[in-house]
Amino acid sequence: MAVWNLGSINIDNAYRVPHLPGPGETLSATAHQQGLGGKGANMSVAIARGAGRVTHIGAVGGDGAWTVERLMEYGVDTRSIATMRGEATGHANIAVAEDGENQIIIYPGTNGMITEEMIGAALSTASPGDTLVTQNETNGQLYAAQIAKQLGLRVVYAAAPFDAAAVEAVLPFVDLLVLNEVEAEQLQAALGKDLSDLGIDDIVVTLGGDGSRWINVSAGTETHVSAIPVTPVDTTGAGDTFTGFLIAGLDRGLPMAQALSLATQAGALMVTRLGTADVIPDLKDIEDARLT
Repeated sequence: MAVWNLGSINIDNAYRVPHLPGPGETLSATAHQQGLGGKGANMSVAIARGAGRVTHIGAVGGDGAWTVERLMEYGVDTRSIATMRGEATGHANIAVAEDGENQIIIYPGTNGMITEEMIGAALSTASPGDTLVTQNETNGQLYAAQIAKQLGLRVVYAAAPFDAAAVEAVLPFVDLLVLNEVEAEQLQAALGKDLSDLGIDDIVVTLGGDGSRWINVSAGTETHVSAIPVTPVDTTGAGDTFTGFLIAGLDRGLPMAQALSLATQAGALMVTRLGTADVIPDLKDIEDARLT
């Protein structure tokens, strides 16, 4: 099988700071690092490093050629990434505090310029049983989900950054919904429904240091997956790493429980590293770390 990821590509500027700045506060950063990021790019790298075959659907500007090359180096199929000359690649300015917490400002750039023609051309080569994953850092999610459903793909939706209207529009086409605890509360409040009443077969809610929970709606069960205790260095990209490894595991035929275990290990290892896509672990890293 294969994974098709309609996702953002960002140039990340990460700044190490003593603490996250308050309103009106100016801080001097103690370190700066530029790298590949964006929820979409992070997930594509995580899927590839989790031994999944992934094609990224997206766009960059003339300043983003190196991001495409980096994705290719990490094993991502980049043939469905368009280059839009004269436009700016999406970018993020990230403040990372000493306790590992972060604060992020995102400029979407070309992530918001993806056309239906680009999406359709990419998915025209998909096969039934493949997986489409998308997030909320690009346009075109609804169109992609509709086409994917028609083609017999499994649709995975990571509902971040949270937008109630965007989530509600895509939900009828979703097979697996992944969101964090805050997003889950926002979604239930916006729709006035419990998660189990959304009409989705499987829902995974990430709980940070408390692990995650898997709601199997068809079976009427809820399973808690414990977190692996580690000392966090940087939480940026940890959720994307978790989701990417979960998708890679499922696409390779792993049962949900086993895929969640793998995703939990990947996410735990990720928070011990400073950076985003460039430091996402692979299967060997996870095996060597022996996290339990």
